[in-house]
Amino acid sequence: MALISKEKKYKWNFVNIGGSARVRIKSGEDVAHLSELDPKMWTVLSCPTTGLEIDEKSLKYMDCDGDGKLRINDVIKVSEWIMSTLKDKDLILKGEDFIDINNINTDDANGKKLYSSAKQILENLGKEGNLISIADTADITAIFAKTRFNGDGIITEASSDNAEIKSTIAAIISSVGGLADRSGVLGIGTDQIESFYKNINDYLAWSESKVEAIYGDKTDAIIEAYNALDAKIRDYFMRSKLAAFSPNSTASLDIQTSQIDAISAENLSTKSNEIAAYPLTHITGKSELNLNAAINPAWEKYFNIIKDNALDASKDNITEEDWNAIAAKFSAYISWKNSKAGVAVEALGIDAMRNYLAQDKKAELLDLVAQDAALKEESDNIDMVDKFLHIYRDFYKLLKNFVTFNDFYDKDKKVKSIFQCGTLIIDQRECKFCMKVNDTGKHSAAAGASGMYLVYCDCTTKTKAGKMQIAAAVTVGDIGELSVGKNGVFYDNSGLEWDAVITKIVDNPINISQSFWSPYRRMATAIENLINKSAAEKDAKMMANATANINAAPTKTAEEAKAAAAAPPFDIAKFAGIFAAIGMAVGMIGTALASIFKGLFALNWWQLIMLFVGIIVVISGPAMVMAWLKLRRRNIAPLLNANGWAVNAVSKISIPFGETLTDVAKYPKMKLNDPFAKKGLKTWQKCLITFGVIALTVGALWIFNVLSYINPKVKSPLPRYNKVEVVEEAVSDSLNIEQIEVDEAVIAE
Repeated sequence: MALISKEKKYKWNFVNIGGSARVRIKSGEDVAHLSELDPKMWTVLSCPTTGLEIDEKSLKYMDCDGDGKLRINDVIKVSEWIMSTLKDKDLILKGEDFIDINNINTDDANGKKLYSSAKQILENLGKEGNLISIADTADITAIFAKTRFNGDGIITEASSDNAEIKSTIAAIISSVGGLADRSGVLGIGTDQIESFYKNINDYLAWSESKVEAIYGDKTDAIIEAYNALDAKIRDYFMRSKLAAFSPNSTASLDIQTSQIDAISAENLSTKSNEIAAYPLTHITGKSELNLNAAINPAWEKYFNIIKDNALDASKDNITEEDWNAIAAKFSAYISWKNSKAGVAVEALGIDAMRNYLAQDKKAELLDLVAQDAALKEESDNIDMVDKFLHIYRDFYKLLKNFVTFNDFYDKDKKVKSIFQCGTLIIDQRECKFCMKVNDTGKHSAAAGASGMYLVYCDCTTKTKAGKMQIAAAVTVGDIGELSVGKNGVFYDNSGLEWDAVITKIVDNPINISQSFWSPYRRMATAIENLINKSAAEKDAKMMANATANINAAPTKTAEEAKAAAAAPPFDIAKFAGIFAAIGMAVGMIGTALASIFKGLFALNWWQLIMLFVGIIVVISGPAMVMAWLKLRRRNIAPLLNANGWAVNAVSKISIPFGETLTDVAKYPKMKLNDPFAKKGLKTWQKCLITFGVIALTVGALWIFNVLSYINPKVKSPLPRYNKVEVVEEAVSDSLNIEQIEVDEAVIAE
């Protein structure tokens, strides 16, 4: 569809929303001039008509081409239509589900139709006043319950006061079926009327061409018995012909005793199928069937019906020609029965059929249908009223989530965008930015580009079948206990409670503080995995060795036992080198640690602080910088695009705004005692004592000049522990005095 465009003359107002300049829709005139807004300035180019927090019926009405997508052209067409039907364009901003019909613009052709139909609805419902609501148009049955004609081309018994017409309509429905009228009652249309009278004529014509039944009222039973026996009788004559052709095969063609022996031990009343497979009677090789011979019990009932009613009582035998002659006698009767027509009305009876033809209400019924169909346009306009009310209520809400993202960035926490489906409570936090997803795997593959920490959940509830998949953004706090498999509770926008379980996590920074600890968390996880892996390998190896030894124990021979007994004793000298190597390694480690501590003690206190800060910056700095950059780039567009949207503008989530999308549990300041806490010193007391002991130890080592052995610059504050330095200073002073005296003597000379 070509994009609707006009000359751009309208003056738009703009506002910064989500880090982008967006047009501001604040009046009905703005809505009316949407066709003049540059498509490049629209926040969204298209969105699906399902899975959003707007009545899907409204979205279906707005989807002008019915392709399951709302596009710019659809929105423009709807805006032009709805604006042309309103006297006051600003009414669209209210988002109400009702309207005073006097506010409908009757100067417009569509508005005139809407007004007329809305008035008719109020009259049909028996409502006073001029207010019409979505609730009034929701129940089409109620609107047409008291009307004779409603424009659907279907009439009911209520469509006429004539008793004969009412009776005929009821007969048509009971015989050929009916259609649901807009009033909710079964009725009939042109097709049902034509079919009814055609069936009556066909049935009566068939009935009048009736062929006499040659055997009277027993004819049908005889035909049934004949058809049941026909294949078995022909089988008998064929076996008889083979026996006559090969007398030696007579016993093989007759019933086999072995067949009876196979089932004789069982309940024979349950073996009807097996018995029915045996020959009809004994095979003699004669070309005729003895009517007095013993008959297979499974076929005896049908055989007696034919014998008693269709055969000459004076005959003792019949030939194959005699059997075929029986069928020829009722072939005409069978042909007539098979040509039955008008079966649908057979239950009415021939007398009732003739009565309906005599009344001849067909023309009147068709005229009633025509009168009803003549009101089609007026009745269809009632559907237009329903469309109008849905769009009147929901269109401005759509614009705030299509042309702009006002609802998503609204400061009022009660206002939610149409893609926010509810709230997830999990891990002591409330995630308010939750959206439905159709395919977690497909969505998560593209969602990583959003820069947001996302948890995907499968949600189920007893009140609805199936499951709902959601993606929830975590924008505050730490990772905490969030992991795949963790359970939570999801509340949709209607307040319905769902059980939620995390199925997937897209890991992105939540905040700067969380990223500070992320390197240490990763190192701890790596060490834990390494330890677990090593322990698992050792455990598996130990179990494998133990199992092998247990399995091999019974197979040891006496010689192996003697060889084990003769093994040389433990030689300590053999392992002296190992012990020496271990000692050397421990010594090297100790030396290395001593060197490290010596280097640390050689630094001033401020240098130690700088070193500590530098180490932290080296480890956590890159993660924090990357987190800061990602947090600045957080964007919901990839999340919506993965859901089938075409987002046309960046929609950032700043750090302050992100903090509004997730709430964490906040407890008041209080002092609570744990009844199960371990008795004794508290943790802070233990830490204080520990630091005190360390400080006293270091102080004692400093005072007694022990630290000077590690770092000569660190001297004891007490002179008595610095005797070497005092003596050295005295000797130095003495030498200086002697040197002065020598110098003075030289000068005197």
